[in-house]
Amino acid sequence: MRLKKLLRKDIEPRCTYCAHGSPLADGKRIACRKRGVMDAADHCRSFRYDPLRRVPAKPAVLRGNFTNADFSLGDNDEH
Repeated sequence: MRLKKLLRKDIEPRCTYCAHGSPLADGKRIACRKRGVMDAADHCRSFRYDPLRRVPAKPAVLRGNFTNADFSLGDNDEH
């Protein structure tokens, strides 16, 4: 299912994950083979989606004090 989400056709175009661009050292601009230096949030007609350039969202952090028993599905009284 996640692969389908990465490869979907309705991705909002951005130079950040375009196959024609390479990130510059400042992290805010992209060196595009077609248009030159572009802002990372911009895009052009030559946009070609590259799913390997997408950065996945950070995983959720569990907050609180949990024990192993909180994550089990059975009685742990017998152990």
